[in-house]
Amino acid sequence: MQSKKLISLIREACEDKQGQDTVVLDLRRFSTIANYFVITSGNSDRHVRAVADHVEEKLSAHRERCIHDEGYEDGCWILLDYGDVVVHIFRGDIRGFYNLERLWGNAPRIESAIIP
Repeated sequence: MQSKKLISLIREACEDKQGQDTVVLDLRRFSTIANYFVITSGNSDRHVRAVADHVEEKLSAHRERCIHDEGYEDGCWILLDYGDVVVHIFRGDIRGFYNLERLWGNAPRIESAIIP
């Protein structure tokens, strides 16, 4: 599946479960880890897990499988790796502490559904 469609489905899944402040960073010029990061927040460990579960369910329905996941045990930061797109789902306080948006501050943000 193209990254555009994948990101769109991830955003929809985050919105479905009231993920907060969802941001997409375009890392293509800055990293070999992934082309895009999708970052969102939940209010609690349970909310973070619910958002992550919904992302996986929605993408699985489109035959996309997560390559690797981390953080389900603690629930304060769950990472879902879909190859070109890596999803970070944080509890709000943890997101502020790690501040990936600042760490990858040179990466352009994709605010709308239009992905270059």
